[in-house]
Amino acid sequence: MSENKEIINSSKAPEPVGAYPHARKVGNLLFLSGVGPRERGTKKIPGVELDENGNITSYDIETQCHSVFNNIRYILEDAGSSWDKIVDVTVFLTNMKEDFKTYNRLYALYFKENQPCRTTIEINCLPTPIAIELKVIATID
Repeated sequence: MSENKEIINSSKAPEPVGAYPHARKVGNLLFLSGVGPRERGTKKIPGVELDENGNITSYDIETQCHSVFNNIRYILEDAGSSWDKIVDVTVFLTNMKEDFKTYNRLYALYFKENQPCRTTIEINCLPTPIAIELKVIATID
């Protein structure tokens, strides 16, 4: 008996930066690839200012958080799931000391009704010049 392993790409979330889909459905679980704050169809990253060499000169973690959460919502909805069906979140921050407090406050607002399991990890950098990325698992009917 083979399981259904459906690949899902959102028409609203930013295009993946590598050879991976936005999500995969396996049984009644939806696994999202890492999602950052980029905007679809543009190189613009909300809340990030870059110099001419592509290096971060300044960033606003609050703006990035809102954008990441919106991108996740787009993928979930395009896949046939929803925000309230998120069961697990892994968060990658590039500056835990400076950004955790703001991120944690916003996270509490977005996940007030639904409180999935969560792991937050500080990492050195991400593949694009962003300060936050989320990896999400949700249920899907």
